Amino acid sequence: MADGVCGVIALRSADEHYEVIADGMFLMDTRDGESERLMVTSVADEIGARPAGGARILIGGLGVGCSLRAALDHPAVGEVVVVEREKAVVAWNTTGPLRQVHGDALADERVRVVEADLLEWLGRTDERFDALCLDIDNGPTWTVSASNAELYTSDGVELMWSRLRAGGLLSVWGAQDDATFTARLRAQFTEVRTETVAVRRGEPDVVWVARRGR
Repeated sequence: MADGVCGVIALRSADEHYEVIADGMFLMDTRDGESERLMVTSVADEIGARPAGGARILIGGLGVGCSLRAALDHPAVGEVVVVEREKAVVAWNTTGPLRQVHGDALADERVRVVEADLLEWLGRTDERFDALCLDIDNGPTWTVSASNAELYTSDGVELMWSRLRAGGLLSVWGAQDDATFTARLRAQFTEVRTETVAVRRGEPDVVWVARRGR
């Protein structure tokens, strides 16, 4: 348990799995991760021909490392920048129990971790990426941390677009569909689609995929 940006954040053991809890609210666990992996593979499969070094991908939100592992396992990916604002989450994945979940992915030489708020970092960096893969809070429909909601506004969507190379791809994970967010993506990107993944209970997880024009 630790004091984090979003309040008290804890890693809880549940049988052989782990759960991340923020201010008493469930955020994620290690039980499945199918939709988190899809968030990465859906864009990595479409990136196409890139320089010999492979594609540059940004992962927003480290979580339990499922998305990072999927990126490193994909042959199209050459570099991954992970932006995570919670120091405790980085520690759990680097030297803590989550390290075993993803096979010590943070030790891979292709990975760079930036401890920062994603929205703030995107606003000040001049880096460009072939793909942005964002799993921030619970997606656009509701957020544990109020400041995260800004990422899903029209201004946030425009900022994400600006950090992609021509023809680059954006993928966004959400706990449920959101027509308003879809409309914001369509206003900025040339191609937009959604993919859904069934979950144990409740509405299916959603992954938005959007392509920037050339």
